[in-house]
Amino acid sequence: MIDKQTEILKAALRLFVENGFHGTPTSLIAKEAGVANGTLFHYFSTKEELIVSLYVAIKKHLSACMAIEEKSEASLKEQLKNIYITALTWGIDNTTEFRFIQQFISSPYLLKLAPEEIQQKNNKILQLFQEGIDGQIIKNMPIDLINTLVNSHLFGVSQYINQSQLAAQQQENIINSSFELIWDMIAL
Repeated sequence: MIDKQTEILKAALRLFVENGFHGTPTSLIAKEAGVANGTLFHYFSTKEELIVSLYVAIKKHLSACMAIEEKSEASLKEQLKNIYITALTWGIDNTTEFRFIQQFISSPYLLKLAPEEIQQKNNKILQLFQEGIDGQIIKNMPIDLINTLVNSHLFGVSQYINQSQLAAQQQENIINSSFELIWDMIAL
């Protein structure tokens, strides 16, 4: 049996992606989840808390899928490509969640997260970018700029693949060639 909190998060995810944050009242989320308004507010004291909690839950799911195995023999490019492919594949397989992440990071709700929390969630990738800069493999640009460029590219390619309804081999070709494009942009 799925618990009420999970039902609220599932309903909120679908409605926020369909209607936006401001276009989705908590009363509609409660109705969609099959709970009373009071029950929703028992789990999430404000709509803002619900939005941030949903983001954190989705990022935890994505992070679990992206658990990176340390392979000392893999080059920096191979490590970044593996991360890119894993994130993009997750985004294609979890379209609604991926769209929510994109919506969230473009919203003022992102500011509700502590900078340390944001950095911690991206720690491995940021560390790899820094290693690339230090090793003169990646251009000496601000790490947050590199991260923004890669994430924007990732969201765009995911959206393209989902809208194009491509065969598996075509998807794989686009994923691989799109990584090469981003690598050419950031690499020395």
